[in-house]
Amino acid sequence: MARQMPIALKLDDPGSTLRRGEREPLSPTEPLAINSTADADLISSPKRLAVEVRNVSLTFETADGKIDALSDVSLEVAEGDFVSFIGPSGCGKTTMLRVIADLQQPTSGTLLVNGMSAEKARLARRYGYVFQAPALFPWRTIEKNIRLPLEIMGFSDSEQRQRAARYLALVNLTGFERKFPWQLSGGMQQRVSIARALAFEPDLLLMDEPFGALDEITRDHLNEQLLRLWHQTRKTVIFVTHSISEAVFLSNRIVVMTPRPGRILEIIESPLPATRGLDARETPEFLEVAHRVRQALRAGHSYDD
Repeated sequence: MARQMPIALKLDDPGSTLRRGEREPLSPTEPLAINSTADADLISSPKRLAVEVRNVSLTFETADGKIDALSDVSLEVAEGDFVSFIGPSGCGKTTMLRVIADLQQPTSGTLLVNGMSAEKARLARRYGYVFQAPALFPWRTIEKNIRLPLEIMGFSDSEQRQRAARYLALVNLTGFERKFPWQLSGGMQQRVSIARALAFEPDLLLMDEPFGALDEITRDHLNEQLLRLWHQTRKTVIFVTHSISEAVFLSNRIVVMTPRPGRILEIIESPLPATRGLDARETPEFLEVAHRVRQALRAGHSYDD
């Protein structure tokens, strides 16, 4: 059986690395077995970076003095990754998401989104943003809410209709085009906001705890739908959550952040199969990753604050 090349993950401490599956590194002289064309492609064609963060810090000036929200954060997110930020309230998860979206500017450091500055990525509409609340206009129908960014971007009426229908179908809301937001449940409204974020087909989807206010049953259902959506679209997703279970179920990489000032304490990779249902949460592999996330949170003293 061919041996896989370990992939180093960069943390805030330049001397620290994590390696996929905790394998021992290969010796410089040890040959690497390649048993398929796919293996060769994986080695010769590494994934491009969707987000590249280098030594980003952010300090807020307030009436009570300075608040260090982020401190020396470095992170790489490859195209097609599903990365979750998890940590205690106030650790900078949402702030980091807003910095990537150019909704807030860092005090220091550099950041690239799809190879360009965060500002250029925002102006080029290279990402979609899903907020904690659906933020739908109550006087517009579901279809017209989804069409809003397309109208602003100047898409033709026929293209707007086609895309609205396509992404409503993708989130299983075909038939609700003429309903108004107040006629839908909270979970359905959030699915509309996801469809709206995808309608102009961005490269990157930023999601700020979109299911946090929903009941557990609805949240589980939307977790499954989002995972299927990710496999269908192959978008890069950066997801903020307070839920260990949600982070482990959805992600292929979990970024654990420390209490303020926010730093990256650990990056944990998930060995779970790409295609999985909720029953995966009962497997030893899932429980092991959840345990590692919980240990990292404890190491960051998140339960002491």
